Amino acid sequence: MDQFLNLPFVRAFLKMLANYSDFKGRTSREDFWWAILGNYILTWVLNFILRFLGTPGSILAFLVSLALLIPGLAIWTRRLHDINKSGWLQLLAITVVGCIPLIIWATKEGDEGDNQYGPNPKYVG
Repeated sequence: MDQFLNLPFVRAFLKMLANYSDFKGRTSREDFWWAILGNYILTWVLNFILRFLGTPGSILAFLVSLALLIPGLAIWTRRLHDINKSGWLQLLAITVVGCIPLIIWATKEGDEGDNQYGPNPKYVG
């Protein structure tokens, strides 16, 4: 079990859940992408398993997606803060074209040192 918990995407996903309502501060690029991967793996596995339950499975899958909405928004906000951008820029995702800059920003290296949103997460425990 310890080996499973030491996988990078599991650690980052659990860290995302632990900070589920923290819209302040910054998240490193590495933690962000590992958490996103963990989120997708969990969603895929649950959807695969719950597909066999029919309607109750669909309802449960919806509830899980709903439960992961706030942590997902929070980690996106902290990731945007890492490159010194406002978390409100997530609203660009409403348009398909707006997703392009969000993906580019998510892959961008964070600001060196401190910025207005806090210290560099690379150098903070």
